[in-house]
Amino acid sequence: MEELDSKKFSLPVDAENKATIFPLFSVAKPHMRAFYLSWLQFFACFISTFAAPPLLPIIRDNLNLTVSDIGNAGIASVSGSVFARLAMGTACDLVGPRVASASLTLLTAPAVYLSAIVDSPTAFLLARFFTGFSLATFVSTQFWMSSMFSPPVVGRANGVAAGWGNLGGGATQMIMPLVYTLILRMGPTKFTAWRIAFFIPAALQTVLAFAVMLFGQDMPDGNFQQLHKSGDKYKDSFSKVIYHGLTNYRGWITALCYGYCFGVELTVDNIIAQYFYDRFDLNLHTAGIIAASFGLSNVFARPGGGMVSDLLAKKFGMRGRLWGWWIIQTIAGVLCIVLGLMNSLSGSIVVMLVFSVFVQAACGLAFGVVPFVSRRALGVISGMTGAGGNVGAVITQLIFFKGSQYTIERGITYMGVMIVACTLPIALIYFPQWGGMLCDSQDNFTEEEYYSNEWDLKEQQHGHHQASLKFACSSRS
Repeated sequence: MEELDSKKFSLPVDAENKATIFPLFSVAKPHMRAFYLSWLQFFACFISTFAAPPLLPIIRDNLNLTVSDIGNAGIASVSGSVFARLAMGTACDLVGPRVASASLTLLTAPAVYLSAIVDSPTAFLLARFFTGFSLATFVSTQFWMSSMFSPPVVGRANGVAAGWGNLGGGATQMIMPLVYTLILRMGPTKFTAWRIAFFIPAALQTVLAFAVMLFGQDMPDGNFQQLHKSGDKYKDSFSKVIYHGLTNYRGWITALCYGYCFGVELTVDNIIAQYFYDRFDLNLHTAGIIAASFGLSNVFARPGGGMVSDLLAKKFGMRGRLWGWWIIQTIAGVLCIVLGLMNSLSGSIVVMLVFSVFVQAACGLAFGVVPFVSRRALGVISGMTGAGGNVGAVITQLIFFKGSQYTIERGITYMGVMIVACTLPIALIYFPQWGGMLCDSQDNFTEEEYYSNEWDLKEQQHGHHQASLKFACSSRS
């Protein structure tokens, strides 16, 4: 691959000035700075969204929440960002990930602050619903990494950024009980202490939103606004970006399948602390630590999935990425079934830990495929896939974890069956230039043809497709 240094980037770059390496402990501007800003912002949003579950035993007593109230609030927390993720994808395509993500993070921060004054089940549900919108920053994180890093390393960049961001779902299981305990020792009653605790994630979310706006950069060559003004980046049509995203069937399949890796992760984040607290009669702190271990494996599991995707692509191309995703996610489904059947505390913890590694690695493998589905509508495809994760979480919680129709352990087993079934459509994803799981590529069909097909003849004559041609060249592996 051709590497350019004409613009004096700190890292080696390709024809689109995307970094061709991923030096994890570098803060080189703009590539690695964007990496750290994006995952830290997403991490803060994850902490805010899942700040309530580890404190639910206290909150439910204060607000007199029923099992149904808790289930509805959990569903609300992940349903809010379904449409927000779709909108975020389009916003990234049109105004860039920096402005889009920072604006959403700031707009949702008041909901976290207001969580401290909720006084009814309805108010609690609404607070979790609006806070959950912030999870749409996942889409901007993936868009940003795909804009900064070259195809051979984009899987690991996406995997590490999303994995470390998702780490907030595990970290909050430890952070919130710890903050609550510290506040309690200062004198407030337990029903006041949990409310004060919510100011910590709210403040963190606010600070990181300003950091992204002030120190981030949309693309290697600059921010969207200045690139549009200079003419270096074509200002695309909203309707055409949406059209090419929604009409690409591969995006719908990635959305479905992502619903049963990331969607499952969101579901487990909502139920796992209460599950261990109630089923094995543990105290709040211990249940929180066990629950945290599920999310904390994101520090290596999701990045590992992205790295596996890149390694398989080096040896087997896109077919390797697809096979890897299907195998890892199917194993996760089987482990989920086993988890629901475990009756001992130690056995449940061990199976949960192994399950967490596979289901989170599957998320990383998913976004090893997504950046290649469309160049012109990358944000829309990322938004569709991200929204699919939330839809999967909503559907799963509605069916298995709302009310008392199923015990939580039975619901976990049935969720595993759904993972296995909903992973099968990966076999239907086919790229004419690379092939699919079961079919080889078409003879003489090139990457340039695939990505140029998103632009009509008039647009090509004006040269608007040049960025797609550069990406096609970089994606040839």
